Amino acid sequence: MSTAPVIITIDGPAGVGKTTLAKGLARRLQIAYLDTGAMYRAAAWMLGPSGAEMQEDELASRLASMRFTLKGAGPESCLLLEDRVIGDQVRTEEVGLLASSIAALGLVREYMKKSQQKIGREISLVAEGRDMGTVVFPGAPYKFFLQADPVIRAARRCRQLQELGQDADEKRILEQMRRRDSQDSQRAIAPLVPASDAVSIDTGSLTPEEILDRMEAIFADKEVRSQRSET
Repeated sequence: MSTAPVIITIDGPAGVGKTTLAKGLARRLQIAYLDTGAMYRAAAWMLGPSGAEMQEDELASRLASMRFTLKGAGPESCLLLEDRVIGDQVRTEEVGLLASSIAALGLVREYMKKSQQKIGREISLVAEGRDMGTVVFPGAPYKFFLQADPVIRAARRCRQLQELGQDADEKRILEQMRRRDSQDSQRAIAPLVPASDAVSIDTGSLTPEEILDRMEAIFADKEVRSQRSET
């Protein structure tokens, strides 16, 4: 008898530490890490600046040609689009804004949801995004929602971009982040909100290891209670 894949969701706004924590939790549990934000960024990068204004027929056709796959586990998990690794070219703030724009389109969200659910049916994973616990994997037994002050998040994102060798202006990043927060939280389709059964964690005053310890403990506790209920 096969065991169903384990799904853990981590949602939250940009710069809150989702990537670091999702990779870290996936590493500790030795399961795959799914960066759904990278899927939207890759699609936005492929579609270009006019993606949000495309006619539905053209957009549907372009989306249908995109095939995502996920390989590996932990930080070594590798997300591919058409068998090509999704790289740092999609990590700019400009691409992030384009991704937020196309993410407001029902056609795009439905395509992404189906792609992500297909991956989740095949392997256990930690899914990072903005609506993983509310829309894509509403039945996931393990859900987290991360939050932090925008100023702290902008400083983090600035450091991340600098580490990638990109120019980064913290004030500009903060403005873009607040704009994206507004877009994500106010859109009519799948707005950025915590799932009713998600555990909320403020990442502003905790180290990544402290947060990971807490997340792993919550996961282990739920696993034990789940096993007891089955016996």
